[in-house]
Amino acid sequence: MKLISRLARLVAVAVALSCSASLADAQQSVKSTAHPAFDMTVVKPETVGFSSEGLERLHQFMQQAVDQKQVAGIVTILARHGKVVDYSAYGYRDMAAGAPMTKDVIFRDFSMTKPVTGVAMMILYQQGKWEPSDPIAKFIPEFAHLKVYKGVDSSGNMILTDPDHPPTMRELMSHTAGFTYGFFGDTPVDKMYRDANLLASANLQEFVEKLAKIPLLYQPGQGWTYSMSMDVEGYIVEKLSGKSLPDFFRDNIFTPLGMRDAGFYVPADKRGRFTVLYRTGTNGELVADSSASRRSGDYDAQPPMPSGGGGMVSTAEDYFRFASMLLNEGELDGKRIIAPATVKLMMTNHVPAELRTGKFGIGNAVMRPGFGYGYNGAVEFNPAEANLPDGRGTYQWDGAAGTWFWVDPTNDVVFVGMIQRMLGPASPPLEYGSRQVVYGALVDPSK
Repeated sequence: MKLISRLARLVAVAVALSCSASLADAQQSVKSTAHPAFDMTVVKPETVGFSSEGLERLHQFMQQAVDQKQVAGIVTILARHGKVVDYSAYGYRDMAAGAPMTKDVIFRDFSMTKPVTGVAMMILYQQGKWEPSDPIAKFIPEFAHLKVYKGVDSSGNMILTDPDHPPTMRELMSHTAGFTYGFFGDTPVDKMYRDANLLASANLQEFVEKLAKIPLLYQPGQGWTYSMSMDVEGYIVEKLSGKSLPDFFRDNIFTPLGMRDAGFYVPADKRGRFTVLYRTGTNGELVADSSASRRSGDYDAQPPMPSGGGGMVSTAEDYFRFASMLLNEGELDGKRIIAPATVKLMMTNHVPAELRTGKFGIGNAVMRPGFGYGYNGAVEFNPAEANLPDGRGTYQWDGAAGTWFWVDPTNDVVFVGMIQRMLGPASPPLEYGSRQVVYGALVDPSK
């Protein structure tokens, strides 16, 4: 009996060990399924709910813009569930030279730098270095005595008043602090921005010193104005981290995510992949635009004043990696950049309802029911109300040269589109047109 009992115990132990091993294998399998290795191989669209025929309409839509010479060239990437279903290049990198657009072409990201700066800020947030309720002046003492513009008197002189409360970090990151850009308005404050030539400052320290002498456009939290807030954030990143903005991006975002060509300039050995920038000519034609690269000397060297609001360059794949990290709740290919809760905070609307009336916005990003702004990017928190086809919680932004992206956590979709035509009245509606076509091709969202 003792022998039988002992054998029974040995069998029980063996079964338990076997079950534990099986459970560990199963857990490892689930983990690897949840976070598959990053792969740019294009899969059959139908495997993740898209229609090949529907995506052919996306190709036609993009090719038509090239054929009609609305843009010189385009690169687009579309993925669902972490699988790339379309990766295409159209047209030319350089029309005059007849150089074709290729997938490894480097683009000026302009304002698509803002979400990346947002992630840099959220990395520091996770380190306990700032809180959304903190006054900006806690980190920039020069802003301790900011005034607020209140109109002009009978002689045309500016009337200034004290802020109702010091502008906060949350307001800074949601464009509600009272700063502006100077390019899009014609108030006396906008004129002061233009006269100060802020983005041509020698460095970020000089930039904030100049900005500290200019009043806020409105009381903090009482408006939404597209602004230089993210350039202010760039200064804060440098101050809190002790690194230059380009170095912080490289060490904490670009290198971990494998963004091989992302940076603030294009090195000599990569210049052959740098696309020509275009603008609208006198008769509506595309002409090469050398003036819009003025901030960084055509991006041929590390800039003395790196712009957190618009200074980056990257390939479409570089930016796709960044966007995929956001969709994957802060992680890509086993490299965690920020925590899921931090991503959620960044991709949640922070613009109050009283400002979402259609009065405030820039371009198609109008603050309205269902559509607001999180930290450094717009948020569709109710797409039906916003009259958009994306899923709830879609986070997005675009750039002055026509680049655009969105991440849709509801449908698990990422899209990146890259062109190089300075935006204007004659710009083709690629950003929002592409959404209609993409979601028209998503025929089986259950997959």
